[in-house]
This record gives sequence, structure tokens and C-alpha cells, in this order.
Amino acid sequence: MTNQRQITIFDTTLRDGEQSPGASMNLKEKLDIALALSDLGVDVMEAGFPIASQGDFESVREIARVVRGTTVCGLARCSEKDIDRAWEALKGAESSRIHVFLATSAIHREFKLKMTREQIVQRAVDGVKRAVHYCDDVEFSPEDAVRTEQDFLCRVVEAAIDAGATTVNIPDTVGYVTPAHMGQTIEMLKNRVPNIDRAVISIHCHNDLGLAVANSLAAVEAGAGQIECTINGIGERAGNCSLEEVVMAMRTRNDFYQCRAGIDTRRLVPTSRLVSGITGLQVQRNKAIVGRNAFAHEAGIHQDGMLKERTTYEIMRPEDVGFAKTDLVLGKHSGRAALADRAKTLGFRLTGEQLHRVFGEFKQLADKKKDIFDGDIVALIEQQLHGIPDEHWKLVSYEITSRTGDQPHVKVTLRNGSGEMTKEVRSGDGPIDAAFRVVEEITQMKLVCRDYQVRSATIGRDAQGEASMEVEYEGRSYRGVGVSTDTIEATVKALLNAVNRIAVAKSGR
Repeated sequence: MTNQRQITIFDTTLRDGEQSPGASMNLKEKLDIALALSDLGVDVMEAGFPIASQGDFESVREIARVVRGTTVCGLARCSEKDIDRAWEALKGAESSRIHVFLATSAIHREFKLKMTREQIVQRAVDGVKRAVHYCDDVEFSPEDAVRTEQDFLCRVVEAAIDAGATTVNIPDTVGYVTPAHMGQTIEMLKNRVPNIDRAVISIHCHNDLGLAVANSLAAVEAGAGQIECTINGIGERAGNCSLEEVVMAMRTRNDFYQCRAGIDTRRLVPTSRLVSGITGLQVQRNKAIVGRNAFAHEAGIHQDGMLKERTTYEIMRPEDVGFAKTDLVLGKHSGRAALADRAKTLGFRLTGEQLHRVFGEFKQLADKKKDIFDGDIVALIEQQLHGIPDEHWKLVSYEITSRTGDQPHVKVTLRNGSGEMTKEVRSGDGPIDAAFRVVEEITQMKLVCRDYQVRSATIGRDAQGEASMEVEYEGRSYRGVGVSTDTIEATVKALLNAVNRIAVAKSGR
């Protein structure tokens, strides 16, 4: 482990990741992710874009107040108002960074900014200097750097470092670059920018061509010292460089990269699950590192090799990234302590009240299922963590009669603060549509379903169904999740979860 370079892991799940369509988060959800990122060991977390909205400002301010052991970063354009607002949100942090950016490529200069090269350089210098006035740790990004003319890119980077930038980030804003091109760009900056040794070179790669991880690794190989990435690779369009993939690539091929990152890799899977549950963006089964199939072996020749020697077909151990070594089976006689221990092993932070609620759901499930697996426990916990604590609407009961050639008959009873409300209807294209219509009528909310998915939380005929949906109400999108061994009940719970989010938003809480 001699001559190992330390690579800074800069996580932007809470900023760039949240820009994924449908992935917006409330304050509590952002705090849950921020604390998980801190536990994971990221060096810097970009908590948001404070000038973007009052909600973004408050989220960054609260994360800065709560998080310890990790630098909290706020994004700002090279403008006085942006930078002042960013510092106002960040000033309570134990360790803070201001990240200023300005587009530099010819296409952005001509069509977006309508500024000359000289104006760009001056704006960048002024922005960095204002940020340095507040904070010693300042990062500068020339947006669309890889499509910027090399001479001009060198000029802007040199000026930003002279103005006080301690990190210069080279963004592949549109996912255009190739690994060879990225490596050459980093080497070019090292060779041509005279003061480059006074700043850390960072890279921020998008995944439009599926090359974000490869491009980030090429930059590290060429001398970059910071990688900007997100959990599960979420982000605008096709997403960003995946944190779990780039970290495990450097760890597994340490013989080649000779680099290390201060990430507790055993928390990769729990953090992935948390982000997936909160954002509603499911991880594909075959995704590298954290997908459900990442360590599954079905082919007979693979299974035979695994039984004889694990390394024949596994280059990593599943427990090294946070998969449990065994799928511990719990049952109706298991106690609260066993559930709490399993939740901790699976990577969840549960308060006493949360454990109490999960245990109640666990006992109800144990009456329906003989064996309860890790996937069942994860589903129960995620439903509690991502639900609305003060439910406005709650499912009391439902009845559905449906048969071929006839419209379904649906009876749903919901409870809110004013008591129970029951509605019957015989309409809809199937029982799900009919149930949807009933909930709309009772709650008096006109909803548009934009996405609806049901998946199995575990294996077997008695597996829990996890329903997730995205609905639109008055032009805004809301997510909902519900879990039950009955998929229709799970769907109604998911719909009510979304309805309760709408109620919370309307009340201004």
C-alpha cells in the first residue's frame, strides 16, 4: 500500500441527483440521506443550490447545522447574490465549501451567456474572490469544460486558481467525452497551467454515453484528485458517475490505480437502498455492485466453480459492499431485539419510535407469513422511514369483487381527522383503477397517475408486494410507496402515501 494517493469523494446526490425527474425530496428525506452519506465516509457532500428556492436554502442550512465529519458544500453561479445566499446557508457548518460555476465552451458563450472570453474570465475571477471572502475552501467549475477550447480552458483555470480556488472541477456536462479524451485533458491541464499544483483537479462526468465511471477513472489515472459522483449514479438525464462503482473499481483494482478513498464500503448497499427508497428510482437488478443480481450465480458451471473457490467467479465479496452474508429468517416468535439487530445489520438508523412502529408491522406480517426475510424487513423499514409520520388519510379496510366480463365492485373505508369515510363504486378498468377512483372521490383530489410499479420484496408465493407510484396534483409530482402481501392493499397504501404528501405540502408543513 505504498505511494497510495488519497482520492476525495465529492457526493452530489442531494444536488445533481435530486435533479433526476421525479426525485425531489423533502427536508427530512434530505437529512436522512445526508447522515447516511456522512456515515458512508464521503469527504464532501453537495447539499444543494441555495439560491434555487427557499426549500433548497433551508435544506442546505439544516444539513450544514447537523452534519459533522464531512464538508458540506453549496452550489452557486458566479454572481454576488448566489454566493451570498450560499454562504448564508453554509455558515453554520463544521466544515464548508462554496462551489461556484460558469460556462466556458463556445456554444454556451454564444447561445446561453452571450459573453466574450474576457467577460467570462473576469466573471469567474470575481466569483471566486467573493467566495474566498467567506470561505477558505472554494471550488470552481468551468461548465462544459471538455468542449471548451484548450487554450481558453487553461486561461480560465489559471485565473480561478490565482483568485483563490482550491479545487478546479472539469465537468463533462453533457456526457460527451471518451476515456482517452478525458485523460488527455487532465494531462494537458497539468502540463500547461503553471499554478495547477495549488489546486486539486476534480472531475464531474455525466453518463449520456454510459461512460461516466470509465471517464472518471481515466481522469484519476491521469492525476485527478477528486471524483464527483452520486449514489446509484442518479442525476440529470442518464445520470452521473456512480459512487459505488467508481469506489469499488479503485478498491478492487488497487494494483492498477494505486489510489484509495475513505469510504466504508460495507455501507454501500444500505445507502443505495435508502436513496432508492426515498427517490423512488429503483436500482436495476443487474446494476454493478448494488443490484440484486450483482452476486447471484445461476449458471451451473459458475455455481460449481463458486463451491470450489469463490474467486473463480467473484472479484469482490458481497459482505464488503454491504450485502448480508446470510438471509436470516425471522418469524412470529422473534423479538424486538432480534429485529433491531437485523435492522442495524441491514444499515438502517431507527429511533425508538420508528422501531416501535416497524415492530408492530413486523408482528402483523408474521401472522401472514411463515418466514420473514431480509427483503421483507427492508420493505417494512423503508415504508416507515419514507412515509408521512402524521397521516391525514389512513386505510381502514377495503373490499373488491372482480370477475371476467364485469366491472369491479370496490368498497374502501378511510379514516381522517374527522372520522371514517366509506365509498362504494362499480366502475374502472379493473380493480386497481376502481380503487384509484374511490380514493380520489373520498379525498376530493383529482390525481393523474404518471408511474405505477409493483415488485416483489422477497421470494415465494407469500412474498410482500411493494407498490410505488408517482402522481401529479395541480402540476406537481408526488411519490407514494406501500407494502403488503396483498398487492391491491399495497397499491392503495402507496396512493394514500402520495395523498398524505400532498396534504402535508398544502398545509405548508
